[in-house]
Amino acid sequence: MNEFIYISNGLRTEMADLLRPLSGQIQEIQNFREKKRGSSLFNHLSAVSESIPALGWVAVCQKPGPYVKEMNDAAIFYTNRVLKDYKDTDPRHAEWVRSYLNIWTELQTYIKEHHTTGLIWSRTGPVAPPSLFSAPSDGTCAPPPPPPPPCPPPVFMDNSPKSEDTSAQHSALFAQLNQGEAITKGLKHVSDKQKTHKNPNLRSGGRTHQASPAKSQNPGSSACASAKKHSPVLELEGKKWRVEHQQRSQDLVIEETELRQVVYVFSCSNSTLQIKGKVNSIIVDNCKKLGLVFDSVVGIVEIINSRDIQLQVMGKVPTISINKTEGCHVYLSKDSLDCEIVSAKSSEMNVLVPEGEDDYREFPIPEQFKTVWDGSSLVTEPAKIAG
Repeated sequence: MNEFIYISNGLRTEMADLLRPLSGQIQEIQNFREKKRGSSLFNHLSAVSESIPALGWVAVCQKPGPYVKEMNDAAIFYTNRVLKDYKDTDPRHAEWVRSYLNIWTELQTYIKEHHTTGLIWSRTGPVAPPSLFSAPSDGTCAPPPPPPPPCPPPVFMDNSPKSEDTSAQHSALFAQLNQGEAITKGLKHVSDKQKTHKNPNLRSGGRTHQASPAKSQNPGSSACASAKKHSPVLELEGKKWRVEHQQRSQDLVIEETELRQVVYVFSCSNSTLQIKGKVNSIIVDNCKKLGLVFDSVVGIVEIINSRDIQLQVMGKVPTISINKTEGCHVYLSKDSLDCEIVSAKSSEMNVLVPEGEDDYREFPIPEQFKTVWDGSSLVTEPAKIAG
């Protein structure tokens, strides 16, 4: 993919035509898996079927890397079963799992290096030949084209009905999220050009009123600006629940869940979300003042680039990852006390362990560490700060 095909005005139509063969092959793989439900290798087929839509990353316009990772996570649910079934009988299956998952790991690395924010079309590259957009010469019907690329993903996915039922259960636990912690956080940054002590001419009129960019533009431009605002999303796309751009929503609930589904929560603030049932994994990305309550997760719960997050485990979860996050409170259940919590580049993290019927005991996660040389290697341990 070192050379890009330049597609001009008919981008979406031509993109769909270019991806039609790939879409057809993906559909065939998924259909083949459904026909082989009685096969002894059904878990192998399921791992491929659930992750193969990752090949559609070229149509993802914002974050293709995380999209591929989500498809990889869906495969891991089934490859774990393969490892369990053949652990003591045939090591070839473990090698197959390692090799297959490595495909998506290397693809994520490639995307991170070259296409972090999506595929960029070259304006000087070769033009896609018209033959790619023509119908098959043998008279057969080509597979239907994939839908226009969304922002963000995914493509090659079917739409399923979403749950709109609401519930106030567990909302009381996160009521403090809406009380605000520091008023100064709401203040806007003042640039050097707006500071009167650095610009004496701003003091000449006694009062300084700087025209708002939105008011200085014509009505058409303001309409365009408002059109860029994202609409809130809570829907199921294929095997992925998308919860995005929710603001001040206190009763978000996902009820109809399955083991192979993943939940992706993106850019939500001052909201609470409850996930019922058992899902494969949960990712919370770029959220602020979010309360998350979930029953059980078979894989991992990831908190990334967020602030003021409170999550409560009602059932079990094997791993919780906290990365680049300021303020995260984790309420564990009695069944999830063996959970492994991994943190990096984060602060103000606390784990609350159940004590008695309704009480919790709070433990902070260390943020500072001390490293010493013991004569043969480096030894690192949490730093104890006297206070």
